[in-house]
Amino acid sequence: MQLAEKTVLVSGGASGLGAATTEMVAASGGNAVILDVNDAAGTALASRLGDRVRFVHADVTSDAGMQRGIEASLAAFGAIHGAVCAAGIAVAERVLGKDGPQPLAHFARTIHINLLGTFNLIRLAVAAMAENGPNEAGERGVVVATASVSAYEGQIGQAAYAASKGGIVGMTLPLAREFARIGVRVMTIAPGTFDTPLMAGLPETARHSLAQQVPFPPRLGRPAEYASLVRHIFENEMLNGEVIRLDGAIRMTPK
Repeated sequence: MQLAEKTVLVSGGASGLGAATTEMVAASGGNAVILDVNDAAGTALASRLGDRVRFVHADVTSDAGMQRGIEASLAAFGAIHGAVCAAGIAVAERVLGKDGPQPLAHFARTIHINLLGTFNLIRLAVAAMAENGPNEAGERGVVVATASVSAYEGQIGQAAYAASKGGIVGMTLPLAREFARIGVRVMTIAPGTFDTPLMAGLPETARHSLAQQVPFPPRLGRPAEYASLVRHIFENEMLNGEVIRLDGAIRMTPK
C-alpha cells in the first residue's frame, strides 16, 4: 500500500516514535491523524505539518475516546487505511521492593495502557478499514503495533512492561490471520533503545552507557528509523503476521 492519499491513525503521534511516523506519513503524501493526550504537542505538530494532519485528543484506554478519534478521522478524510500504535508508557519497578510487593494497580496500569490500549485502537480502526474498497492486491488496510525487545529480554524491574509488550507480540499473528479475509495486514515492530522523550529524561552518562550496549551502530536508535520501517511495512505486501526487531543486534542484560 502506497501512503499517498491514504489516511493513517497514529496513537502517541505527538512525540517520539509516533511523531516521527506522523511526519513520515505527511511527507509521503498521506493524511495523518494524531491520537494523543498531549494537547500542546499534538496541536503544535499538526499546525506545523499542515492540512494533511489533524490532532484529536484521545486516550487509547477509552472506548469512547478512541471512537471519537475514528469518527473525527472519517469526517476529515473519508476513510482510514492504516493504524500505527505508538502510545505507551515505560515504568521500571521491582515486584518485591523495599516497601513490600508492587501494588497491583501499578502492574494493571501498564497493561491497560500498553496492551489494552493497542488492542483498543486496532479493533476500532480495523472495523473502519473493513468498509474500504480493496486495492488492486485486495488490500484494505495495514496495522503496525509497537512492542519492545523487552518482550524477549525483559530486565529486572520490567515485569509489567515486558508482559505488556509480550502481549502485543503474542496477538500479532492471530490478528493477522483473522483480518486476512478482509485484506488487512498486521505487523509489529520491537524497537531496542531509541532516542525518545522517555530516554531524554535520563542522565547523559546513562544514555551513553545504553548507546554503547548496541553492537552496531553503537548509538541510540533514531525515531526516523522507526518511521522508515513503518513506511516499508505499508509498501511491502508480503510483510504480515510478524514481529521485526529494530535494535542494532542488542540483547538486553538482566539489569
